[in-house]
Amino acid sequence: MLDAFTKVVSQADNQGQLVGNAQIDALMAMVKDGAKRTDVVNRITSNSTAIVTNAARELFAEQPQLIAPGGNAYTNRRVSACLRDMDIILRYVTYAVFLGDSSAMDDRCLNGLRETYLALGVPTSSMANSIQKMKEAAIAIANDRNNIQPGDCSALMAELASYFDRAAAAVS
Repeated sequence: MLDAFTKVVSQADNQGQLVGNAQIDALMAMVKDGAKRTDVVNRITSNSTAIVTNAARELFAEQPQLIAPGGNAYTNRRVSACLRDMDIILRYVTYAVFLGDSSAMDDRCLNGLRETYLALGVPTSSMANSIQKMKEAAIAIANDRNNIQPGDCSALMAELASYFDRAAAAVS
């Protein structure tokens, strides 16, 4: 698990080169966006319960067979496991946003998750759908212009979306 800075230095070192101007410029841009990243992470984290709960409600409203007797989310224990997994994925997305790198999410959260869900009989398309619902809610919250650092956040929102898309693709 490497942050963006360590990754750049490590790659240059492995190639026996110095860190180039383009790489330094990219890292400087990331530093300048640091306050925005922190705002986004704080907003998502402080609203994580609502993001997860509302995404699950929407999913179960669209797919009521999941919570019907015999469904994969039938019984409180299974619903709790689903909510727990959604919360873990959301937490790792915030780690990726903060670090500017998805390696922690890939290594510690997504690696083998699809295989685990298949072994447990979890409908992976439903899980991917719930991640997309969390993505929509998180972007709406993070993109709210009130009490946030001024400036263009479109690149950061695209990055945030890409981490959710990566998670959804990993489970489907």
